Amino acid sequence: MENRFHSDLEQLKMTILQMATLAEKALENAIMALVERDDDLAKTVLDGDREIDMLEVEVDRHALRLLALDQPMARDLRFIIGALRIAVELERIGDQAVNIAQRALVLNRRPPLPRNLSIEELGDTALDMLRAVISSFVNQNADIATDVCKMDDLADSLNYRILKDALDYMTNEAPAVQRAVETIIAARCLERAADQATNIAESVIFMVKGVNIKHHCQAMKEGG
Repeated sequence: MENRFHSDLEQLKMTILQMATLAEKALENAIMALVERDDDLAKTVLDGDREIDMLEVEVDRHALRLLALDQPMARDLRFIIGALRIAVELERIGDQAVNIAQRALVLNRRPPLPRNLSIEELGDTALDMLRAVISSFVNQNADIATDVCKMDDLADSLNYRILKDALDYMTNEAPAVQRAVETIIAARCLERAADQATNIAESVIFMVKGVNIKHHCQAMKEGG
């Protein structure tokens, strides 16, 4: 029975990793679709979203089975609860990628705006945070997760810079208003993906240390 429990726990971890891999690729493709004006990549993101959704359902099934049949304690219980939280955030990251891909498809039908290096930097930051937090989950490393929390300020400041630049551009270029608004929405989706990576970091810290810092990453950043 114990062997079956640990096998099921490992299966839960592998399903989370499948979700993480797909969410990371979706976000990467969505950013490339936006920056490189690539419709094919954008459509790939839209087509792949259902698989991420189905894996979230699979995580729920595994986790609830473990909770109902095995009544796990201590770290195993924290791992299962954390996995449920992480699956929700990964599914939301997949949704953000879809939103960015949709913005890309709209923008690609219009003349390009001047290149915005801040949105490229924000995309890189969100991806770096997601990749780091996946590593923290795989290795159950709370230090890496804490570093991800500290990266969130950069994502916030980049999003603000993009918003300010887009508003300034709209003031001087009235025909570009719709395109600027679409860019603002895409940047907001990237900033939300960074927030969701931060939420995953909080769950990893909970798994490893048994400390619930949900919604308290800001305090950690100030204390760190």
